[in-house]
Amino acid sequence: MGGITSRSARRLLLAGLSLGVLALSGCTEADIQQWKRLGLPAPSGNHTSYIEHLWIGAWIAAAFVGVLVWGLIGWASRRYKRKDPSYIPKQNRYNLPMEIMYTIVPFIIIGVLFYYTVVTQNKVLATVPNPDHTIDVVGQKWSWTFNYKEKDNPAVGQDVYESGTINTSPDLYLPVGQSIRFNLSSPDVIHSFWIPSFYTKLDVVPGRDNHFYTTPTTEGTFPGKCAELCGTYHSAMIFNVHIVSVDEYNAYLKTLIAKGQVGEAKGPANANSPVNPTPEATPKSEEGEG
Repeated sequence: MGGITSRSARRLLLAGLSLGVLALSGCTEADIQQWKRLGLPAPSGNHTSYIEHLWIGAWIAAAFVGVLVWGLIGWASRRYKRKDPSYIPKQNRYNLPMEIMYTIVPFIIIGVLFYYTVVTQNKVLATVPNPDHTIDVVGQKWSWTFNYKEKDNPAVGQDVYESGTINTSPDLYLPVGQSIRFNLSSPDVIHSFWIPSFYTKLDVVPGRDNHFYTTPTTEGTFPGKCAELCGTYHSAMIFNVHIVSVDEYNAYLKTLIAKGQVGEAKGPANANSPVNPTPEATPKSEEGEG
């Protein structure tokens, strides 16, 4: 019986290894790198290493606790197993040392994780004294407005903006290798400004001006979205992030000037309703409002 069990275990192990090798053979280099980051997307900001270390460290701590608990459960099950079903082990009303242990240990784990979270947060939210660019981000129902404060930029010379609507996702252009201050505000409800490849998101709260700094490090196009369930058309609050060279950044801002998008926009009225609305795009709940 023991030999059959042993052979079955070896076959299961071999089958598992075969499936693992087969799965890995179909993965690209990007997939393998993402697995190494435990699911985090390819980074594109200067603070991503701090978040990545915290993320992986938290998983290591969770895995250690899980293995320890599973190991103790397995050991106790085998160590105190009794063949006689009528046997009842001695019942204790309490075990003071054990109760102290399972009360203190979780607090120690929480304290360590809290410490490293605060250290990481302070690094990610560190102030940059004189950022190269400032962008005022407005989150409104249900899209985004990006105000580029470039009046002092000799290559642009004016403040310009880009606005999205429910039907049209806006584009956010960022210059690679230059520091940026994001000022976040909302005229209506709470949103959350999230660029996954930066590993950073921050709430956009009405009546409160939140801000953070970052420096894009990798050119390319990356997704952005709202990470707060903000209402009916929350799913429309997406945008594209284009990290480009400084020359391309300035050239794009000049196209906004050519379109007449000069000055500042704090949430255009047409962002609250679809462009060329259709019966399907108009929520029925709003028809009877008044």
